[in-house]
Amino acid sequence: MKLCVLAVGHRQPAWVSEGCAEYVKRMPRELPLTVVDIKPEPRGAKTREQLLTAEKQRLREHLPNHCRLVVLDEKGDSLTTLQLARRLETWMQDGRDVALLIGGADGLDEELKTAAAERLSLSSLTLPHGLARLLLCEQLYRAVSVLKNHPYHREG
Repeated sequence: MKLCVLAVGHRQPAWVSEGCAEYVKRMPRELPLTVVDIKPEPRGAKTREQLLTAEKQRLREHLPNHCRLVVLDEKGDSLTTLQLARRLETWMQDGRDVALLIGGADGLDEELKTAAAERLSLSSLTLPHGLARLLLCEQLYRAVSVLKNHPYHREG
């Protein structure tokens, strides 16, 4: 199984890219993580729907075949780290690759949200996209460390 974060957005600051790369590097070989930047649609005179439709198409081009689709959404499930670890364990038992989608400035197309197996929320706060990417990568690594009884995560 592979994990893939697909994130719509402009080039990220070095601290975001370096932080994500660090957690990607820490992931175990049997559960590789990749982060793919998806170019946002130029705004111009386009409607929100037109922007989201164009970004939806770009996201679909990068989705692994027959993957479990998980979208990050402010109205999604708010999980603790231990709950995310259990969710990750369930995904691993399923065996399909998992694509986690982070929308652009206007969010994600409703069709992608509907097609998703799950919706997760990282926080009830509004986060900058780069920080959301980094937080997601860190939490995926932390969830793996919980499952492997690695001392990275300390509970209590």
